[in-house]
Amino acid sequence: MAATDFKTVDEYIAAQPETARVVLKRVRITISKALPGAVEVMSYKMPAYKLRGGVVLYFAGWKQHYSLYPAGERLVAAFKDQLACYSVSKGTIRFPFSEPLRPN
Repeated sequence: MAATDFKTVDEYIAAQPETARVVLKRVRITISKALPGAVEVMSYKMPAYKLRGGVVLYFAGWKQHYSLYPAGERLVAAFKDQLACYSVSKGTIRFPFSEPLRPN
């Protein structure tokens, strides 16, 4: 993935490896359904979702996983049981590409 100056979420996802693209498209759909009033933007070179003028969530694809940001202490505490099997640190929740996306 050479380019990093993506203008749209479509460009960002299209630049990912095939395995990541499939999962990131599903993540994008899931976030859009969960945040119906949010505006999708690129921020800090990642897809982001804005509500009431501020970014509430970012996502990014990596080599072996995708991550959701920000994951503050309150959010992590609220979903502690569901997140127990994932890597959570410093405002980041990491989900391996090898596991299926489990929507509620």
